[in-house]
Amino acid sequence: MNMTGAPLLRIEHLHAGYDGNDVLHDISMEMSEGEFICVIGANTAGKSTLLRTISRLVRNARGRITFDGHDLMATAPYDVPKLGIAHVPEGRHVFPDMTVEENLLLGAYCVRHDPAYKQRLEESFAL
Repeated sequence: MNMTGAPLLRIEHLHAGYDGNDVLHDISMEMSEGEFICVIGANTAGKSTLLRTISRLVRNARGRITFDGHDLMATAPYDVPKLGIAHVPEGRHVFPDMTVEENLLLGAYCVRHDPAYKQRLEESFAL
């Protein structure tokens, strides 16, 4: 839970899909700060659609998604990373010729002026 005691990520009654066909049907879940969640399912079960919907990359969605108090359903996709959410599609090898450090620096572009940025970068290297 964050400082307000509310879950960091809350999804309520989420329906989402493509071309008018729902892939996700009434998904609800909560995640607190520091918690990990594993989404498991067969191919075409909706795992990627769930992540793409959280990142606001799926337009045909209804329900409620909040992240740290922010209404993600009212957030533009380009503003989602500014909230601390990153989505790296599997298998795309977006920047395969870059080092791990270069990829992390690129991913931290939105927070590069945050005083805690360098500390978080060092913590990620310690992992």
